Amino acid sequence: MTADFFQAPRAGSPIKGEIRIPGSKSLTNREIFLSALAQGVSVLKKPLISRDSELMLNAIRQFGSKVEINHDEISISPATFQSEAEIHCGLAGTVMRFVPLMATLNNQKTVFLADKEANSRPLDAIFDALGQLGVEYQKSSDNFPFTMNPTGLVETNEVIVDASKSSQFVSGLMLVAASFENGLVITHQGSSLPSLPHIKMTIDSLKQRGVQVESLSESSWRIPNSPIRAREMVIEPDLSNAGPFLAAVMVAGGELEILDWPDTTNQVGSQYLKLLGSMGAEFETTATGLKIKSDGQIRGIVADLSEAGELTPTIAALAAVADSPSKLSGIAHLRGHETDRLKALSTEINRIGGDCEETDDGLIINPKKLTGGQWFSYHDHRMATAGTIIGLAVDVEIENIQTTAKTMPDFEKLWMETIA
Repeated sequence: MTADFFQAPRAGSPIKGEIRIPGSKSLTNREIFLSALAQGVSVLKKPLISRDSELMLNAIRQFGSKVEINHDEISISPATFQSEAEIHCGLAGTVMRFVPLMATLNNQKTVFLADKEANSRPLDAIFDALGQLGVEYQKSSDNFPFTMNPTGLVETNEVIVDASKSSQFVSGLMLVAASFENGLVITHQGSSLPSLPHIKMTIDSLKQRGVQVESLSESSWRIPNSPIRAREMVIEPDLSNAGPFLAAVMVAGGELEILDWPDTTNQVGSQYLKLLGSMGAEFETTATGLKIKSDGQIRGIVADLSEAGELTPTIAALAAVADSPSKLSGIAHLRGHETDRLKALSTEINRIGGDCEETDDGLIINPKKLTGGQWFSYHDHRMATAGTIIGLAVDVEIENIQTTAKTMPDFEKLWMETIA
């Protein structure tokens, strides 16, 4: 089968205009999850409708939630947890790491399936947690498929997990803890805890629904058994998905306003302001959002991205066309994302003539005139968008640009409109 390649558009002139980014994937899937556990009907306005969120919606439907989608809002009723369920996780980390913990509340057998690439994603901490929670499950040497045989009642009141490969292991336990008979004390025990902003997002989502999270230490939390309130809310735009568009302005020059950029947020994408500012961008808060300005000159950066790992592909793409060296660290956990992102980024940057070296916990990228060529996405939406950023500066053909539908179904259209 011949691979499908997308000719990334080159930047012919400075960018000028405005753009509205769809809702946050991380926030959408957390709120879908909590809506299924809430006491009443929740309404999520301006959510992200993408493959990842559709997989989460299909999961809660399997548990008995009623879901109604009307244009730009979703109405969700509580799950009943009375039926056998078959959950397809795709490549969505929030589905494969959150939903098995929700399934502990089900009274019937639950089967989990996923894309074949999901077998390379870290999931051991979830199986470890299920064992500590006293839930019976069966699996082969691969992650998927696996089957759970829950009773619907969890009395265990403490779980210790190693979340050094993904903060989602902690967030998943937090999201379900209030529904357990005795609540839960969650303790991370490992070398590091990446992506702390995502844990803060989880804690904030719980508090907004009346669930109190007590921090016992920097790596331990207590959540009591308590009702989860139904909620009507507007989902913030996905600031991580705004990254490629911010980066486009840095490569092409010009200015672009991201509409509805929140004044305060727990999203990791808010760190783009500091990171891209260090690389030469200027930002201005407006009455309607956030404006980025750039003269097209890009400096290299030395950055610890341990809290902002998902921003790495965008930062690495900019570093590949920067005028000085970059060193990105604190991101060894990216080897367990949709693909091994460190290996993928170094392979693809070097494939198009760049100079990228993989380190134990990051990347070193040196300035070098790029030759262009084919850029492979590895079924990873952020690898695909990284290629489009570099494609503004040099001819690049991106394999499987359609993988961006994982979190941004209209990416190609928005990109072409922005570059035009």
